[in-house]
Amino acid sequence: MLKVLIMVSGGGTNLQAIIDGVASGKITNTELVGVISNNQGAYALERAKVAGIPAKVVSPKDYENRDLFNEALLAAVQSFEPDLIVLAGFLVVIPEIMIDAYENRIINIHPSLIPSFCGTGYYGLKVHEAALARGVKVTGATVHYVDKGTDTGPIIMQKAVSVQENDTPKTLQQRVMEEAEWQLLPAAISMIANQQTMD
Repeated sequence: MLKVLIMVSGGGTNLQAIIDGVASGKITNTELVGVISNNQGAYALERAKVAGIPAKVVSPKDYENRDLFNEALLAAVQSFEPDLIVLAGFLVVIPEIMIDAYENRIINIHPSLIPSFCGTGYYGLKVHEAALARGVKVTGATVHYVDKGTDTGPIIMQKAVSVQENDTPKTLQQRVMEEAEWQLLPAAISMIANQQTMD
């Protein structure tokens, strides 16, 4: 049984997709052991509570400096003893001590087809604004392993989504979530849990 810890900052729609995936049997051989948020007000915490998943808040605001926060974050992660850490809209840079401790065991979802519109500064609506400004006809989402770069780890799976002529960043964001993110993340977790390889 793969023990999965999910890290979130906001509404938790990807978290909900994972919770629903486990409940429906779309994700197999997986136990959701915990949720960590950097934001006390994140609606994702309510989703965790409803699903009966233990949750912790570790906020940078509560620590004198980044090093202390990073240590506290790693300690919180370790307390759940996860096999896999899923970044589902976690807007804090993952500290190197955590990447070292969980090498090839942290995955992230990014709302574009990497290597497009990724890296430092590309998150949330900014990704979709950039895609529309560039005039791309196809965008999508990518699940990848986390390494010490920003969105540079090995790609696990991707799904393309068409851009419509009258799209706004908001409508595009919603379609990418519905058609790509909410499908990809459960699929990637289930694949890892069952140790299937893509090749």
